[in-house]
Amino acid sequence: MKRDEILNAVKAYHAAAFPARPFNREKDTVRYAGRVFDEKELVALVDSSLDFWLTEGRYAESFAEKISDFLGVENVILANSGSSANLLALSALTSVKLGKKRLVPGDEVITVAAGFPATVTPILQNGLVPVFVDVELPTYNIDIEALKKAVSPRTRAVFLAHTLGNPFNLGAVMKVVKEHDLWLIEDNCDALGSRYKGKYTGTFGHIATLSFYPAHHITTGEGGAVVTNNEQLAQIIRSFRDWGRDCYCAGGENNTCGKRFSQQFGTLPAGYDHKYVYSEIGYNLKMTDMQAAIGSAQMDKLEMFGEKRRANFKRYQKLFSAYEKFLLLPEATPGADPSWFTYILSVKENAPFKRNDLVTFLNERRIETRNIFAGNILRQPAFIDKPCRVEGKLSATDFVMNNTFFLGTYPGMTEEMFSYVEDCVAEFMGWYSK
Repeated sequence: MKRDEILNAVKAYHAAAFPARPFNREKDTVRYAGRVFDEKELVALVDSSLDFWLTEGRYAESFAEKISDFLGVENVILANSGSSANLLALSALTSVKLGKKRLVPGDEVITVAAGFPATVTPILQNGLVPVFVDVELPTYNIDIEALKKAVSPRTRAVFLAHTLGNPFNLGAVMKVVKEHDLWLIEDNCDALGSRYKGKYTGTFGHIATLSFYPAHHITTGEGGAVVTNNEQLAQIIRSFRDWGRDCYCAGGENNTCGKRFSQQFGTLPAGYDHKYVYSEIGYNLKMTDMQAAIGSAQMDKLEMFGEKRRANFKRYQKLFSAYEKFLLLPEATPGADPSWFTYILSVKENAPFKRNDLVTFLNERRIETRNIFAGNILRQPAFIDKPCRVEGKLSATDFVMNNTFFLGTYPGMTEEMFSYVEDCVAEFMGWYSK
């Protein structure tokens, strides 16, 4: 059987296996996130599998090139998850190749306490000290005044996520970073396609990370990437990703540098095979070509997905604006155009109901909700008694932990789903509006 025949059969299979169907409010679930795909992703996945080239190959090259073109960055290093991307980004800054700029155990990295663990764990895993600061409401991003106060003589880096797609105040953060000669890593995992003053997030810091988990803006199932315009950092990141080896040949290639057997490294014998020289304490965190095949097809839809997310956010904003007496509605950071990962809501402290009352009601009606990840991460079991410093009070963070949740803005949302959510919310709010 020819390849074209197989791929045409895949298209037919997609049509039969994944037909469009209307939302049934009596039994269907309004999910907070989900994969959105058509026959193109399935065809690319099968096409890649027919090559049986199981690590990075032609589709990885295509995927990375599309990300590079979209963001306007020079280097895209694919990884097996966004969490791995975060680990690679921070680990790269510990490389001896950076000389006096390298991070060493005991150095401080500023981040927020209201976020996802994968932004914090690489700090601890590298023997560094996280410095936790508060967030501002209703953007849910870093409090800039707290950031300024948090800088100490031991501070060497800032590692922040654009919360749920809403860019943090990059103008103010970049000012602090430049004033104190700090590294900046943008955790852009929830914000691919968001802009700050017309420029894509993920292009401001020294390094940025992406995630392609099914809930995110595009998906490869599991997958992520690290992006940077710094060639030295890119080479270090690849080394950490690829077992720590010094060689930068792509899979299946040899002697790209032309000096494979003619160099001296450490106390190895002169001319030791460069493919087996290790200059970092690394990992194996590569993406497969089959994952990249899906990602390459998804990239062609990214701008459409982003516009759909923005429209869905506005739809929820209109829906919940009728209940501002009880609810704190989200706001974009001034100057930002978010590609919203979710729709964020907080129950006000003077409301006659609690967050758990509302989210329990919604989930009982098959409307999925999620909290903002760890809430106050310092209260999580894994982070109790870990080395850290806290700058100021974490009042807003505790508010988020107790009162905040989110709903989905993913491109699979339909008007029928919104109508169902609207009716359910009206029923709940009706109990307290009489």
